[in-house]
Amino acid sequence: MKMIERLGLTALHRLDPETAHGLSIKALKAGLVPLPGPVTSTRLRTRVAGLDLPNPVGLAAGFDKNAEALAPLARAGFGFIEVGAATPRPQPGNPRPRLFRLTEDRAAINRFGFNNQGMEAIAVRLAKRPRDAVIGLNLGANKDSSDRPGDFARVLAHCAAHLDFATVNVSSPNTEKLRDLQGRAALTALLSGVIETRDALARPIPVFLKIAPDLSKDEIADIAAVARDTGVDAVIATNTTLSREGLHSAHKDEAGGLSGAPLFDKSTRVLARLSALTDGAIPLIGVGGISNAEQAYAKIRAGASAVQFYTAMVYGGLALAAEIARGLDALLARDGFASVAEAVGTRREDWL
Repeated sequence: MKMIERLGLTALHRLDPETAHGLSIKALKAGLVPLPGPVTSTRLRTRVAGLDLPNPVGLAAGFDKNAEALAPLARAGFGFIEVGAATPRPQPGNPRPRLFRLTEDRAAINRFGFNNQGMEAIAVRLAKRPRDAVIGLNLGANKDSSDRPGDFARVLAHCAAHLDFATVNVSSPNTEKLRDLQGRAALTALLSGVIETRDALARPIPVFLKIAPDLSKDEIADIAAVARDTGVDAVIATNTTLSREGLHSAHKDEAGGLSGAPLFDKSTRVLARLSALTDGAIPLIGVGGISNAEQAYAKIRAGASAVQFYTAMVYGGLALAAEIARGLDALLARDGFASVAEAVGTRREDWL
């Protein structure tokens, strides 16, 4: 991390977390953040769900909720970017404060509740996106919707022309009863509707499913079966957790989803189990607790074809994207892998 970014992080940590996050987006848009440009190599280039990625290190949804900083993020070293979540109508989300740093735990708790400017405003920005980047949108449902499954399809239909992939997010803990849509029957119906909408597009795009880490073995098995049966193109494992095990920070008992370092083991075990159940039939994207190249590599060897992170940037800055990608390249070379694909799942048994 460069000195200017280190100083910027120190200043941001003196502010309320949500205010600091808003300022970080503004700094990106204003060109005040050093950006390395694309990071790639013959080992790092990979193909996931039909998408050609310069490297397998992605930005998770939630950082750029409203697709405001697409151009600078495309130069930050990520292999792909996911923005959102977007809902059909704008919504303010839950009352503030709703974002908390857990510095001692290198973690965060949020209870945003899908705050965003709505699909119409977001689609306008996506239409101006850089064309040399891989960009996806996390799809959400309005809190007061009478047809939440239909909301996901509506956002997809409205925004798909400007996307490379879309993610069905039924795993946020901050919208009441949203996780109920992960049940087998409800999830099958929801995904079938989204896939039908996708298939009717002039340019169909891959559809991903993002799941929670707080699932039983039987629930993970049901999700694997539904993903296969409905034709989902990839599964993102995982979103934030409701667990508070082992935390030390003052805000540890705040309501919301926990992300960051404490999630690593829990999310990786879900990833590995899903990998064993699908046995390579569906690409997996590993998320949860990644803050360095070694952890990204562990996710890949547990079964992920690509990874995403976000919370670690609160503590390590945007420079982490390029650092993790370059470090991953070195680890692949060290172990004799000619590509990311060769390493996928090679240490899966360690997590089962």
